[in-house]
Amino acid sequence: MKKIINAPENYTDDMLRGIYAAHPEVKYVNNDLRCYCTAKKVPGKVAIVTGGGTGHLPLFLGYVGEGLLDGCGVGSVFQSPSPEQVYEISKEVDAGAGVLYLYGNYTGDIMTFDMAAEMCEMDDIKTQSIVGADDVNSGAPEIRRGVAGIFFMYKAAGAKAAQMGDLDAVHAAAQKAKEATRTVGFALTPCVIPEVGKANFSLGENEMAMGMGIHGEPGIWNGPIKTSKEIAEESLKTLLDDMPVAAGEEVAVLINGLGATSIEELYILSNDVSSILKEKGISIYRTYVGEYATSMEMAGASISLCKVDSELKDWIDYPVNTPFYCQR
Repeated sequence: MKKIINAPENYTDDMLRGIYAAHPEVKYVNNDLRCYCTAKKVPGKVAIVTGGGTGHLPLFLGYVGEGLLDGCGVGSVFQSPSPEQVYEISKEVDAGAGVLYLYGNYTGDIMTFDMAAEMCEMDDIKTQSIVGADDVNSGAPEIRRGVAGIFFMYKAAGAKAAQMGDLDAVHAAAQKAKEATRTVGFALTPCVIPEVGKANFSLGENEMAMGMGIHGEPGIWNGPIKTSKEIAEESLKTLLDDMPVAAGEEVAVLINGLGATSIEELYILSNDVSSILKEKGISIYRTYVGEYATSMEMAGASISLCKVDSELKDWIDYPVNTPFYCQR
């Protein structure tokens, strides 16, 4: 294992200390580094809280900031935060309009946020919850994992909250983005969890895994590495079979690197995705290329489509400013 660390067991907390030292616009509460919050609370605004394991930057905490989220519970690598941490964050960021919990569809996270919501209820803090579930290859809609496509849910909910929508309206915005978003991902290499010290799965030298999850969950097939165009064709077929998009309709495209894929490769993939969509008569409203939801140093990528209308376009275009992501 070759990593720039001090001690594997301190990986998450050392990372957080570095973020707080570099970015005074965020803070932690309750003397707990893992209770990550914005330092710029807006009175009367619905607060949005997310959470999940370390190892996915900028997901999850990287989207805490102006125009997006207000707090994030930080777990150890690929582990859920505790209900108590999410509860303490909720108390800190609640500005009188309630709190929306927005997180990925994983059993540990669901338990954490459900328990935090019960604790908030005892303090008369109103909460609502919604889970991202965009990973098409991970199963039926109700059990799908939440992966990079949660970015569009963050954008929609964050914009509606910044526009001072009430809790129901912010939840509805996130729900609309959820229903309009699908993702397909693939891995070329495993990653190494610092506390474990070895790869969390294995792939051959010239092998890839289609549908691999961001924690190393098995995909739908392992086989020889395909070309970028072949990957784009298969991925788009899967996406469009699950969420049909007619010629003349518009999508936002997210080409996401999983941690060890060069930006050059992502742009090659982006070009192939764009070409295929244009051949189908599908218009591209906006394309995002980069790292939005990683898996430590896993090589690979994901492709997300968000079918947009005028309302979703406005939310996607809303300006944001966080330590990890800015849009003007």
